[in-house]
Amino acid sequence: MTLKKMTEGNNSIVTEFILAGLTDKPELQLPLFHLFLGIYVLTMVGNLGMIILILLSSPLHTPMYFFLSSLSFIDLCYSTIITPKMLVNFVTEKNVISYPECMTQLYFFIAFVISECHMLAAMAYDRYVAICNPLLYNVTMSYQVCSWMVGGVYGMGFIGAAVHTLCMLRVLFCKANIINHYYCDLFPLMELACSSTFINEVVLLCLSAFNIFIPTLVILSSYIFIIASILHIKSTEGRFKAFSTCSSHFSAVAVFFGSLAFMYLQPFSVNSKDKGKVSSVFYTTVVPLLNPLIYSLRNRDVKLALHKFLQKGSFI
Repeated sequence: MTLKKMTEGNNSIVTEFILAGLTDKPELQLPLFHLFLGIYVLTMVGNLGMIILILLSSPLHTPMYFFLSSLSFIDLCYSTIITPKMLVNFVTEKNVISYPECMTQLYFFIAFVISECHMLAAMAYDRYVAICNPLLYNVTMSYQVCSWMVGGVYGMGFIGAAVHTLCMLRVLFCKANIINHYYCDLFPLMELACSSTFINEVVLLCLSAFNIFIPTLVILSSYIFIIASILHIKSTEGRFKAFSTCSSHFSAVAVFFGSLAFMYLQPFSVNSKDKGKVSSVFYTTVVPLLNPLIYSLRNRDVKLALHKFLQKGSFI
């Protein structure tokens, strides 16, 4: 273990950490490597393809798909921040990450996870306006309004990440440097601290509550009004189609917010290391893979645009 004085501004003497990884069983390393490599490739293809499709297909230049492309960008980013380092851990004896790299990974991961929470809420509000106030949709969800909403989503993400990272920078790491995780996260880092983490725990609970409960409240409120409007639809087929779309979206929201709540909305003392890893797998690898499917590929407009592209080789 490499030990020396850190640069000014932090008195920690640990200059690098070792990521323990997802499992310590040698027989599982190679199968898991191929599994998560496949998931990562599909995630990149799905989200990058969705961004390009929405960008080049003029019928998809609407607020709904503007939010979808932003969601795909977020998924692409935070999956890239986590998965490659996890893949390295499967094929190396020790997966070393320096202190600055660890703090950088922590910052950007938190930024994009918080952004995803609020982006899901923005998308739910967009659907609420489209279904409950269709005549005012173009005015309410103008390009300027959508741009401000997306800017606010990223703003809350990067500000929240800055607060968490600054709190972590004040924590001292003396001797222990093995992070029982496959990436630098708040709980595993606080377990290694040799100074008080009380402030970090309070900030974590407060910001996690805000970034989980507020978007969840917006999503639930939007869907209550959406369902009320759907119930007034006379066509059984139209009603079933609307409910089907809502259920798939709500399922993805439940997986993402459920795993986040399980991980972060509990006292530090009762957090389970192994359960934390399993929960993290959902929102770092599974959700970014599923989002292009449940939000976009099941959408008729997207499938039509993709069909035209495959059939003619051009967008119209």
